[in-house]
Amino acid sequence: MNTTTSAIQASNLTKKFGTLAAVDGLNFEVHPGEIFGLVGPDGAGKTTTLRMLASIMDPTSGTASIAGFDVTSQAASVKDHLAYMSQKFGLYQDLTVIENIDFYADLYGVPRKGREIRINELLDFSHMRPFRKRRGGNLSGGMKQKLQLICALIHTPKVLLLDEPTNGVDPVSRRDFWRILYKLLKEKVSILVTTAYLDEAERCDRVALMDHGKIIAIGTPPEIKKLMQGRILTIRSREARKINRLLQENRSAFIVNVFGDTVHLVCTDIKATEEQCRALLADAGLTYEQMQEAPPSLEDVFVSVLGSHNQPAEQTKKETDLAAFAHRIEGGSAIAVQVDHITRRFGDFVAVSDISFQVPKGQIFGFLGPNGAGKSTTIRMLCGLLAPSEGGGTVAGFDVGTQAEEIKLNIGYMSQKFSLYEDLTVEENIDFYGGIYGLQGDQLAGRKDWALDMAGIREYKKSLTAILSGGWKQRLALACAILHEPPIIFLDEPTSGVDPLSRRRFWDLIYAMADQGITVFVTTHYMEEAEYCNRIALIYGGKMIAMGSPLELKTQLMREQIINLRCPAPQDVIDILTRLPSVRDASLFGAGVHIVTGDAPSAMAAITRMMGDQAIPIDSLERIQPSMEDVFISLIEGVEGTGGEEVAS
Repeated sequence: MNTTTSAIQASNLTKKFGTLAAVDGLNFEVHPGEIFGLVGPDGAGKTTTLRMLASIMDPTSGTASIAGFDVTSQAASVKDHLAYMSQKFGLYQDLTVIENIDFYADLYGVPRKGREIRINELLDFSHMRPFRKRRGGNLSGGMKQKLQLICALIHTPKVLLLDEPTNGVDPVSRRDFWRILYKLLKEKVSILVTTAYLDEAERCDRVALMDHGKIIAIGTPPEIKKLMQGRILTIRSREARKINRLLQENRSAFIVNVFGDTVHLVCTDIKATEEQCRALLADAGLTYEQMQEAPPSLEDVFVSVLGSHNQPAEQTKKETDLAAFAHRIEGGSAIAVQVDHITRRFGDFVAVSDISFQVPKGQIFGFLGPNGAGKSTTIRMLCGLLAPSEGGGTVAGFDVGTQAEEIKLNIGYMSQKFSLYEDLTVEENIDFYGGIYGLQGDQLAGRKDWALDMAGIREYKKSLTAILSGGWKQRLALACAILHEPPIIFLDEPTSGVDPLSRRRFWDLIYAMADQGITVFVTTHYMEEAEYCNRIALIYGGKMIAMGSPLELKTQLMREQIINLRCPAPQDVIDILTRLPSVRDASLFGAGVHIVTGDAPSAMAAITRMMGDQAIPIDSLERIQPSMEDVFISLIEGVEGTGGEEVAS
């Protein structure tokens, strides 16, 4: 790797807003042809750093350069060598795909001669050619992300800045997006990416961990993992949340966290901890499928290093506050949501087609599907915001077609965009939503106190909501949605773009609500979160294609077997793996490759021979239980292969 000229160089880079140092003396460099990850909790300063590098915001002090050009004094030259993809889509909703690309080509001064060739290369590169004439506003989230990337790459930059580019994007689209990034690396484009997905950070050449505006660690993913204090004991179980709660209450020399269907314990003595856990689980009558030591992931390091030292106390407070909900949900029907053959059309387009299901009271029900599958449309119908074209159903006993206003008074709804008014203060947002729900006087004052404590932002109650980090906005939005203590809560991608610590705290709150009998209906693109649901429905193309518990979906609907391969530069072996007759598919999964096959022993033998022939070392090769992401991708591809027919119900 040629490191004589850094693609990005930051020296003591600092940005202050008043007395707050949002970015505090950063020093790092990104080499040519390198992908560099910047990770950290909400409010760490990642987006501010990218804005300074993109010459959108001037540093308070320090310097930075892009391709050798100073970001402050040579901003015009910087922009000639740079593409920047921000969190907010810079697309024109009323323009078609090709019109958006042409607009950015004009903006970057791309000559008309040869432009069409470059555009067609990018459309093929991203599999977007069939959508040339579709308006930007009619694209799914994943397609919008890819179009934004095409627009950024139209002038072939040397440096690409990506600010959480896969937020709110389903696993299939995320996989496509990373395939595109690796192709860019081969063209010697340098990439700096911020991400809330720690499995994506595992794929970077190097990673910097940020907190409170400072870099606290920098290095390759294996080097960062050496920061882990202690060893990891994992317990995989369908009762992972119950095990987590038990171990939290009885822990002595270990830290406990839940990762999907697996509990991770950080300890110093694996054998002693394993004996203690086996005894505790046996006494409590809790079962598990596997207990073993595992190497730490970057997410383990993130959670361990940045910590959540006050989480148990917060959790107790939340459970106490939520106990007041109990009187609202006693009695009535045992079914919270009933959906019967519901359909929604927009002109000739069928967004939701003949869906039926029911959700029992007190259940956490996960609604999964790729971008544009019909999840949000279904939720809007159930919340009384959109009338069904056909079919119907009930929510909290009220008819979705004729009793929309009654439904709105008996549910909480938290949309993807958090539904907050950023030009209002925190307190004013709470007052506004309290007024909508008819709260006033002492009742509103009491609920406001509860909301500030639940969101953990009492000290910011007079601050503008716009200054809050994503995690704080998320908890404030949830508090506003449940001020009136509804028995049913709809959460539409509530954790999109928030860091792992914020996601964990948020799900602790969801479980506390479910323990009180509150029904939680949630959509998510984090497949780890799908493991936390009691039941999951998978929707694709507006149709229901699968439903069951996470374990049922992984063990009954996944026809293929999964092999996990760990090796150096896993992205470079995918093409040769897929040429093997016994391999049906191979894709990046964290720092490794998940290989789909119908015959694991035969495939593992072929992979071992092929890797030996190529002189590529194998760090590990083993058959594993499918993850929810494996199941998601397999079911979606199965439906596409059958022309959209249902594969399960």
